[in-house]
Amino acid sequence: MAKGQPTGSDLPPRFEPQGFETSTYARWSERGYFGADPRSGREPYVIIMPPPNVTAELHMGHGLNNTIQDVLIRWRRMQRREALWVPGTDHAGIATQNVVERRLAAEGKTRWDLGREEFVERVWAWVHETGGTILDQLKAIGSSADWSRTCFTLDPGPSRAVREVFVRWYERGLVYRGNYIVNWCPRCATALANEEVEHEETQGSLYYQRYPVLGAEGQYVVVATTRPETMLGDTAVAIHPQDHRHQGLQGKKVWLPLAEREIPVITDEFVDPEFGTGIVKVTPSHDPNDFEIGLRHDLDQVDIFNPDATLSPAVPERFRGMDRFAARKAVVEALKEQGLLEKIEPHQHSVGHCYRCHTPIEPRVSEQWFVRMAPLAEPALDAYRRGEVRFTPEYWGGVYEHWLENVRDWCISRQLWWGHRIPVWYCDSCQAMLVLKEDPDSCRECGSEKIEQDSDVLDTWFSSQLWPFSTLGWPDQTEDLKAFYPGHTLVTAPEILFFWVARMIMSGLDFMGTVPFRDVHLHGTVRDHMGRRMSKSLGNGIDPLEVVEKFGADALRYTLVSGSGVGADLQLNNEDLEASFHVGRNFGNKIWNAARLALPHLEGNVGSLTSPDRLELADRWILSRAVRASREVTQNLERFRFHEAAAGAYRFFWNELCDWYLELVKRRLYDDAKSEAQGNARAVLREVLDISLRLLHPIMPFITEELWSRLPNRKEESLMLAGWPDPPDGWLDPQAEAELSGLQEMLGALRNIRSEYGVAHGREIDVTVRGADEQLRRAIAAEGDSAFKLGGIGRLSFDGEAAGAGATAVLTTGAEVYVPLEGLIDLGRERARLDKQAAELETLVERSQRRLASRDFVSKAPDQVVAQAREKLAGLQEQLNRINRKRQTLGVD
Repeated sequence: MAKGQPTGSDLPPRFEPQGFETSTYARWSERGYFGADPRSGREPYVIIMPPPNVTAELHMGHGLNNTIQDVLIRWRRMQRREALWVPGTDHAGIATQNVVERRLAAEGKTRWDLGREEFVERVWAWVHETGGTILDQLKAIGSSADWSRTCFTLDPGPSRAVREVFVRWYERGLVYRGNYIVNWCPRCATALANEEVEHEETQGSLYYQRYPVLGAEGQYVVVATTRPETMLGDTAVAIHPQDHRHQGLQGKKVWLPLAEREIPVITDEFVDPEFGTGIVKVTPSHDPNDFEIGLRHDLDQVDIFNPDATLSPAVPERFRGMDRFAARKAVVEALKEQGLLEKIEPHQHSVGHCYRCHTPIEPRVSEQWFVRMAPLAEPALDAYRRGEVRFTPEYWGGVYEHWLENVRDWCISRQLWWGHRIPVWYCDSCQAMLVLKEDPDSCRECGSEKIEQDSDVLDTWFSSQLWPFSTLGWPDQTEDLKAFYPGHTLVTAPEILFFWVARMIMSGLDFMGTVPFRDVHLHGTVRDHMGRRMSKSLGNGIDPLEVVEKFGADALRYTLVSGSGVGADLQLNNEDLEASFHVGRNFGNKIWNAARLALPHLEGNVGSLTSPDRLELADRWILSRAVRASREVTQNLERFRFHEAAAGAYRFFWNELCDWYLELVKRRLYDDAKSEAQGNARAVLREVLDISLRLLHPIMPFITEELWSRLPNRKEESLMLAGWPDPPDGWLDPQAEAELSGLQEMLGALRNIRSEYGVAHGREIDVTVRGADEQLRRAIAAEGDSAFKLGGIGRLSFDGEAAGAGATAVLTTGAEVYVPLEGLIDLGRERARLDKQAAELETLVERSQRRLASRDFVSKAPDQVVAQAREKLAGLQEQLNRINRKRQTLGVD
């Protein structure tokens, strides 16, 4: 062991992760372990970090997402892949602008008071002040991203890529400008893409309104609507062409009350004859379906709303300037006064809300920029169907496919000031529209300097969709781009499958010719102990940094990974951190204490492994189990079954290495004779401890690094640089596994007997094994001394007769284990206790039988109650049978 290297002897007695996690991470970072070299010649493995919002702070969702990514990147790095994890942050247009506008509001100002240039400067100042916070927080949980490549969506490189894509798509006719119905957020004062609207089931009302039929005195059509205020923008009423109830209305006109104008009755197959009266009002400016009907019938578009959702000058004067919900009440009252409100019914319906501020959106016709999605969706669909991109869980592939089959054009313009400004300029002199990659000084058509850039910015997701290649230098053909595109795995949440994942696949195929990643792993949501999604508004979140401070980063990581079943949500108790994270904390303690026991025995010269035929049974068994554990963990990581990978590494370390192997070899480790058997035990212990720490490293990097650095005979300076475990096939020994498995089962049966009959662990017991097969006999012979100590066995015999009161257990092989109880326990007291229990159970069984024998109970009680009574009786009978079997072993008739 090198001079100055830490050893097991100087390992602190208490596991206190705060004492080494920060310094360990700093050492990794300073030595450049997180970096990736495009010239290494190694097979690459690339993950692009979903860029968190630049002003965000770490929450448990980030913790889960980035821990999973870090597990993958550390594992592949140990497999000698050139592993690159690209970090970055997103400018988050609406979210960030909202934050700064709220800060301005606290000063009594609005962005309009500052003007665009000064407001954007304010946002940049806020970003510079807070923008690195979340990345620093990710480092605290162990994220090993290549921080030297950190990108921001508004950096010059990604910004250049954004313009390149916009202009190329415009030149190909994929980007266009037009009047179209959009989702409008009155609070954020911007259009939203369909995917940015969250629909919530809302209890509302269905209003039945009468419109007089012109030329037919006393005749009305009745239309049903959930938004009566929008009648002020109606430009037709419609019926289904096959609805015979209303055929007489075709070609007629009705009078639009309050707005006081004539509107036609039209026929359209979109109308649902089953909704309301089968006659619908048509408001092309404020309903997506009505908009399409309006285009088919060349109807006028009357926009009744201002940008803040107050009513516009297009409505009668008495309603102008009203808030939309106040206008709803006013319209209903006005209709009542005129006798034109037939009825109001309760109605449950879905209402769209802004995904950022949760304000109800208004469908509104507006001039916006769009991307034609169908030509981009088709190759993305084909790639999925050819198996070029895979989803875990698999069912998300079907969701992806359905969305692309029904994709609508993407509204990409936002009426914001923060973000990538649309690269379009308008000439005041010749009215030319210039779509350019570089800022112009003058009009390219007439030379005039009177040009003005489009005031809108692009949807945040426009830049995010380019992330897999814009972060690598595209549109330039850089070394990074050639080496690291396409990537391999994307880890993200299902809620941005359409926002981001699908669009990255489309843009990657369109500009790079290949999908940007092969696998998409969509993990579950972190919820509280009541099943609610963690959120600031509910106050039920858990701060990952608080967990790190109390229990260490490894406890946090292990808890998140072990609880992340494929497609399953993770529940944590925000009111009791101890309950949520004690498993991870306790496992860390176990690893630490096991190392404190093992490492002192590995100081000095530890020899190499000898041939298996010179090893004892326990040695051959643990080496064989190490092969199986390594394969199991590897296979589960490859299948993105992180919880099973964590469980496999846990079982090998705790159940097999600690509970069995260390106990079985203690005798040899503490032997002063320095025998060959002791040397073999030290060599095997070093190997399996090394393997177990490597298997755990991607999940629990800090404690494994701290302990691994104390192992002798290390070739690498850090566990991060060590190879992933791949033990040789020659270690596999099914016979040793079978033999020791029989011994484990026998010792487990003895533990159960002690527990069942209250035999103290310190009391030695005599054991008779009847019908033992050769495997069990060999195992007992091979590990006799250690097995005797583990089982607290004083004497052991084979095939003897049971004499007197005793306990018996039957093993899976059919062998019987018998333990005489005379002298171990107070048989009289135990018999009396069992007699009392049996009598009480017999009374309960008899009572339950009488109840179930009653015809009144069986016929009149609910089926569920009867079933519960039968289930209770079966349980009582099983308890009674078990007690009677114990009574028989003690000689009670």
